[in-house]
Order: sequence, then C-alpha cells, then structure tokens
Amino acid sequence: MPLDPPNVRLNFPALQRSKAIFLDNPAGTQICQTSLKRIVDYLQTCNANHEGAFANSRQSDALLYEAHAAAADFYNAARPEEIVFGANMTTLTLHLSRSLARWLKAGDRLVVTRLDHDANISPWLLIAEERGCVVDWVDFHPEDGTLNLEEFRKTLERQPRLVAVGYASNALGTINPLTEIIPLAKQAGALVYVDAVQYAPHGPIDVQALDCDFLVSSAYKWFGPHVGVLYGRYELLQALFAYKVRPAASEPPGKFETGTLNHEGIAGVLGALEYLAELGEEYGAGFEIELANKYQGRRLSLKKAMTAIRAYEEGLARALLETLEETPGVTIYGIRDLHRLNERVPTVAFRLKSWHPRRIAEELDKAGIYVWDGNYYALEVTTRLGVEEDGGMVRVGPVHYNTVREIEQFGAALRKLIQES
Repeated sequence: MPLDPPNVRLNFPALQRSKAIFLDNPAGTQICQTSLKRIVDYLQTCNANHEGAFANSRQSDALLYEAHAAAADFYNAARPEEIVFGANMTTLTLHLSRSLARWLKAGDRLVVTRLDHDANISPWLLIAEERGCVVDWVDFHPEDGTLNLEEFRKTLERQPRLVAVGYASNALGTINPLTEIIPLAKQAGALVYVDAVQYAPHGPIDVQALDCDFLVSSAYKWFGPHVGVLYGRYELLQALFAYKVRPAASEPPGKFETGTLNHEGIAGVLGALEYLAELGEEYGAGFEIELANKYQGRRLSLKKAMTAIRAYEEGLARALLETLEETPGVTIYGIRDLHRLNERVPTVAFRLKSWHPRRIAEELDKAGIYVWDGNYYALEVTTRLGVEEDGGMVRVGPVHYNTVREIEQFGAALRKLIQES
C-alpha cells in the first residue's frame, strides 16, 4: 500500500513537537525516533572505546559491526568491511582524496562537474594542485540543469584517472544518469567517486549494480545523526595508503576510521536504517515481486522502503512544481517538465522576481515554513546560472514525511508575500 503520511510522521519527534513545515530537508532531515533511541541506548548501556577486554567494549564493538553491516545492506555493498564511517561526506572525501593522491602523478587528468556540491569538487582540485594534475570540467545545460553528456564523453577521450560525479544535484534536484556515466568512465580506465548525499533519502542505491568504486552520503540527510557513510570497493580500500596513527588497524575499514569514532552517532545510523527497513516491510509490499529476485532479508526491506519513498515523493515533486509554476514572478531552475519527474528528486530551486532569496526565506520562516537560500555549497551551479552575486536561489526540498497539504500551504504563503509586497 502507498505511504500513509500521518502514520509516517509519528516516527519523527520534531514533527510532533513543532507545527513548522520542514522543507529545508536537502540541508538535513529530521531524525527518526528509532535513531534517537539507538543513540540514547548506546550511551546508557555500552558507551566504551574500541577493542577493550571487558563487556561494555565487546557490546559496543558488536553494535558498531552491525551498523557497518546495515549500511552495507543500504548500499548493497558486498561486505561490511566496505563501509567506512566518518564525520560527514565532506570530511570523508577530503580524507580519501589525500590517499588517492598518492596514486597520481603530474599530468594525470581528473574530471569534475559544475553540477556538483563543492565537497565533490574542492578535494579533487586540491590534490590536482598538489600533484600537478589536470582538471577537466563538465558543464551542465542551464535550461534544465542536466549534465552535458557530450562534453563528458569528450573528457573521457583524454583517459582521466578519476571521475567525480554526483548522484543527484543538491541545488537543482537533477538525477545524473549514472548507469550511462559509470560504464563510460570505467571503459576509459577511470576510478569513479559518487556523491550520493542528495539522492540517498529519495531512492534505492545499489553500488554493485552501479559498479562505482566509491560512493558516499551523510546519514543526517536520511533521518539519522551527523555521520558520514562511505562505500569503497574492498580491494581499493585495502590497497590505498591510509593517513592514520601507527597502532591503528591496517585493514579496512578501520585503517580509514581514524581516532575514536562517534560511536553513539553510528548507533544512530543503525537506528535510521532499522526505521527504513520497517518502513519497507509496512509499505513496500507492492514492490516485492520486482525486487525479491535480487535482494533478500534486510537488503530487500531497505530497497522496498526506498522504492516506496521514490513513488510517494513523485507526487510531492509534481505538487511543488505545479505550485511554483502557478505563482507569478517565479523562475524555476532545473527540470520543470512533469513528464520527466523520474529524472529528478523533489529538491527544487527558484527565484522570485524583485525578491532577494534571503528575504523570502526570512518571510517564510515567519509563517512557520523552513526553506534554504544561497548556494548550498553548490557554488559552481549558482555561478553558472548567474545568480551567485545576487543571493543564489531559494531551495525547497520535501521528503517522505512531508505532505501535499504542506506544499499547498507553502504556495499560499508565497503568494501572500507577493500580494503584500
């Protein structure tokens, strides 16, 4: 059966406490109760450091391993050891890029895109500067926010060593065609590093099917705490040099999980994935047949959850685009065609004629509606669209706990601003 928003919302304490309409989700979702409970339980029952000879430490290590296993199920990684936890996507990428830099030499080429969050651009620019590498940029089409695939193919003729690409744009919502991009990159001999932060709350991920080498997201974008979750192909993680202290683990994932991790946060990641697995069991029955021949157990439950979320959110994206199209003076950036909703997540950026984006966000806040403004670290996007110097854009991003009614309230509040100005 389809998602039942009133029932889903009961899993989120913030939605019970506050009457606000949370449309700021691309910057971070609200945390689910299961995740909160895991965090508190960890701190109360097994708060200990790693590899101790006593019960609390053993219990802590077992829980951390289970979190690695659950995250492997979420990404459909081959094994838990392919999961590396860290502070966030940005920190993990900076860390791993430093290790990958040791494989590069002067003149090697790296590919980045102007559609990406800067966390999947700056780390590669930094190592290119350090190692004397050449960076090739792939542009996007300003009219609909889609990647310029012809330009991408041309960069591959130069045989890059690495391609960094996003799964979905955190500014415009565009889903990149990774099933086309990754095989082309691999044929050219490149490693592929995928930023899945914006896509992860909106649809199923399968790193084995994608055949990417690395993929990373942050759990606070999918109903958990502030923890980053990196997938790396095991043989690559094993071969890479790790910047770590000498007594630390020499095998993945421990060699990359430097220092004492945020154990309670990792417990919270497990809780978020338990919530999603339960959601899949409750609402994913309609997707059982198409998924069961490929996934089993918790992997199946998670894929059913994310497939059900994707189906539900298509209605939110449709309502949001229709609302903005009907609002006088609005310019929508990215895919607007309602027949192409499968090419985007429900993250939508816009500008309102004669209104600075910050002022819109401030006025909507007075109405209890939370949205974001600026460039959201997608600096190349706002620069390319010519809006960076004038405040960027307003970004609205519903997730599966939002409702069409909330979209309607957002639209009414926006139109009221126009009428009163």
